[in-house]
Amino acid sequence: MTDVVITGTGLYTPEHAIDNDALVAAFNTWVAQENARNAKAIEAGEREPLAYSSSEFIEKASGIKSRYVLDAKGILDPERMRPKLPQRGNDELSIQCDMALAAATQALQNAKVTPQDIELVIVGCSNLERAYPAVAVELQDALGAQGYGFDMNVACSSATFAIETATNAIASGSVKRALVVNPEICSAHLNFRDRDSHFIFGDACTAVVLESKDVAIAPEQYQVLGTKLVTRFSNAIRNNAGFLNRVTDSDPLASDKLFVQEGRRVFKEVCPLVAKLITQHLASLELSGADLKRLWLHQANRHMNDLIARKVLGADPSEEQAPIILDRYANTSSAGSIIAFHLHREAIAPGDIGVICSFGAGYSAGSVVLQRVSSV
Repeated sequence: MTDVVITGTGLYTPEHAIDNDALVAAFNTWVAQENARNAKAIEAGEREPLAYSSSEFIEKASGIKSRYVLDAKGILDPERMRPKLPQRGNDELSIQCDMALAAATQALQNAKVTPQDIELVIVGCSNLERAYPAVAVELQDALGAQGYGFDMNVACSSATFAIETATNAIASGSVKRALVVNPEICSAHLNFRDRDSHFIFGDACTAVVLESKDVAIAPEQYQVLGTKLVTRFSNAIRNNAGFLNRVTDSDPLASDKLFVQEGRRVFKEVCPLVAKLITQHLASLELSGADLKRLWLHQANRHMNDLIARKVLGADPSEEQAPIILDRYANTSSAGSIIAFHLHREAIAPGDIGVICSFGAGYSAGSVVLQRVSSV
């Protein structure tokens, strides 16, 4: 089997950012308006008043302080409270392809390869803006890449699942080089009128170039020592938006057509699942938490990451061991662990080992064990 290495990463960050104070101000304005509209029913005990949010509540619950979004104005408008993104024509690049093109171009440059060198393009993300044609094939065309491409969705685990798929294709000799891209427009499927979740997500796009080691020339290379995936069905995180909505006559604007989760249940069930996955994966490679230089974890919740890292490492993690980026990016779904890897691999020397791990709806979780290797 061919050794596979990650040789380049890229990151697209939207220009607009919303901090907790601004988000809370918009939310609380809407709450005040709704409570005023329903004052008689509230006074009569027919309905409960909506609760206000606060920056302190958000940071304590999640560790999030800010997030990047494609459009801030629409989200912060109490009359709209969702991003406003102009519809693009069929002959224009789609929004996700635009994001992917920016991240992919950076990753290719870092890998020292051209688009024509790429033989496989995988776009993995929680929500695709259309059913077909595939965004991956659109990106392949926009880049001028070769071979083939396809889209995949394993929610927040899409990046690690796609990395395994690309790794297997390279290891088997099917292709020499692959590109994995994760264009996440999470603000479009977030209910900004739900106090328990209106702060969770942000937008971003990441890209990863994988190559057969015998053709890689990048100065920075990370060999994929192994990948391990797990899924277990759960309704604790769900989004019911889909093409069947129009034929079932369900309300397309109902809250279940957006992100919905049972937060406490997710915490209780996912943390041990992920810690077990990483621990068993390391053991299968004759490694343990003590051998890890870095844990690049999915960036959903600070408390989840701390608990998982503690279980894997056997001690409280330092900021260096398990870097956090969700404080400024929030949860960017599948892009989160890759952002952490992209921004926090300083001081990783040849021989050092790290794990990229993502987890989320499904449930799904993916572990990718990497070792920094000397370049040619």
